[in-house]
Amino acid sequence: MPWLLKFVKEGKPYLAVTLLQFGYAGSAIIAKSALNHGMSHFTFAVYRNVFATIVFAPFALLLERKIRPKMTISIFLKIMLLGLVEPVIDQNLYYTGLRYTTATSATAMCNVLPALTFLLAWILRLERVNIKRLASQAKIIGTAVTLGGAMIMTLIGGPTIGLPWTRHIPSSTTSAYPTDLQPIKGALFIAAGCICWACFYNLQAITLKTYPAALSLTCLICSAGALQGTVVTLVAERGNTSIWVIQWDTKFLSYVYSGVVTSGVGYYVSGLIMKEKGPVFVTAFNPLNMVIVAILGSFILSEELNLGRVLGGAIIVIGLYLVIWGKSKDQQSSKSISSEEADQSESVDKKETPATSKSSDQAKAGDEAV
Repeated sequence: MPWLLKFVKEGKPYLAVTLLQFGYAGSAIIAKSALNHGMSHFTFAVYRNVFATIVFAPFALLLERKIRPKMTISIFLKIMLLGLVEPVIDQNLYYTGLRYTTATSATAMCNVLPALTFLLAWILRLERVNIKRLASQAKIIGTAVTLGGAMIMTLIGGPTIGLPWTRHIPSSTTSAYPTDLQPIKGALFIAAGCICWACFYNLQAITLKTYPAALSLTCLICSAGALQGTVVTLVAERGNTSIWVIQWDTKFLSYVYSGVVTSGVGYYVSGLIMKEKGPVFVTAFNPLNMVIVAILGSFILSEELNLGRVLGGAIIVIGLYLVIWGKSKDQQSSKSISSEEADQSESVDKKETPATSKSSDQAKAGDEAV
């Protein structure tokens, strides 16, 4: 059944990036709970990258020992910059903002990531954009639509949709977050973190072109982030040794889960998808994170869904479809262009072959005459 194999092969990137959003949603909820229990975001950024390095380093050493390229100064500097931008700066900004707001609001703010990544990829020419082509127009409109849907989910409430598993829970008990929040301050920190996150995705896509060993690159980024994060933590939290204590609690679960799933698996799978689809494709699915949090929150936390969340989620799905459609059309056009170039090269070879044989025949005739 070749059509089934083709469907599975083409559907792998979509399934992988969707599962990543489930992992990110779980990380936001667990990390928010740990922050509420006094976890330091500085040590959190360090420990999660330490655990990611410990878990994935053996696999990188064994599986990529033959394909790992040599380390150069250029690659080393890119890895150090990658380790600084996302594991240190972005994570500390994001989780500082998460301390001042709720997990749902934090995931809503992260929906600016696709637009930022798209703009940076456009500037760096990692994403092909031709305003006159319908596929590029679909990608631009789809990015704007997903952002608009996320804003609707965030800003518009509307009547509550009574679900069977939430009707018995009073609305006053559905929130598990503290009341002394500063949403504007938190939003500014998270927005700044998203800028760093978008820079990280584009720089990762550039680095993978010269260092294609994605698993080894993941370990190097995490180890560089852990090293640089340790220096930052020692300076920012000097004299406070209690933050380094590890116990069997929510904090430890947050270290391990976020390190293995969000940092390790997230960096590696994103890198694999970027090689085929580019950085914009990876971040285009980020608005699904908020939809997943809203749905899982209604089941796990008995949070009530309102009309604004449902309407925003539907709009996000439409925007994602436009982006995916535009990317698929771009792939088809690139394949057709490459096939046309191959056909042209073959025709040139065929034209050169008779001319070569004719000249050789003439040379033989001249030799016989002599």
